[in-house]
Amino acid sequence: MVCERYAAIWSLCKDRDVNLSDLSGETERMSLRPYRRSDYVEFADLHGREEVARYLPWEVRDADAAKAALERRVDMSLESDGDGITLAGIDKDTGRLVGEFVLFLRSVEHRGGELGYILHPGFQGRGLATEGARAVLKFGFEVTGLHRIIARIDARNVASAAVLNRLGLRKEAHLVKNELLNGEWSDEADYAMLDEEWSSNATSSAISWKTTAPAPASVSAGQRPPAKP
Repeated sequence: MVCERYAAIWSLCKDRDVNLSDLSGETERMSLRPYRRSDYVEFADLHGREEVARYLPWEVRDADAAKAALERRVDMSLESDGDGITLAGIDKDTGRLVGEFVLFLRSVEHRGGELGYILHPGFQGRGLATEGARAVLKFGFEVTGLHRIIARIDARNVASAAVLNRLGLRKEAHLVKNELLNGEWSDEADYAMLDEEWSSNATSSAISWKTTAPAPASVSAGQRPPAKP
């Protein structure tokens, strides 16, 4: 059983389930929380921008596509390979949606995850992508107990590469024309960090996370459909 073999990863264990809908994080300038249906207007604005979708594996989303995507983000799970959580980054000063920060569970057996993030153009250039992504790394390594977290980006996305470099992830691969992205072949740059590398990161203590106490499996059984991008 998964829980017997990987009991240290509390969020993967059905008998030690944590209510992810109550997950919250704080950074210096943002509050991080699960999306709500009331976020639709700002969510649709973010996902409806060409400059946001340019390097992402989905096209600009219209109103219906944005609504469907938001629904997938409202329900979150971290139990099985392919599950994930997406958190809204909220600017503390204005209450506006800064962007979203993602952690996918890629392998329960190997304790592997994947980091993702997108930022509203109005908040770019202020280091907020780095701030939010660092919080996700902290959650992945220190709360969830992951061993390795990767990040995959379009190799042309120099701004995202700069974020990963600042976070201390290693560039491990450059894949040539491996994906058909928005109608054109694109290169992929792969980055990674291990838990021991994170532990030596001097800035790792700048973020706080809160979760509810573990609930019995019977409380939430069957209520955790996997998150999708």
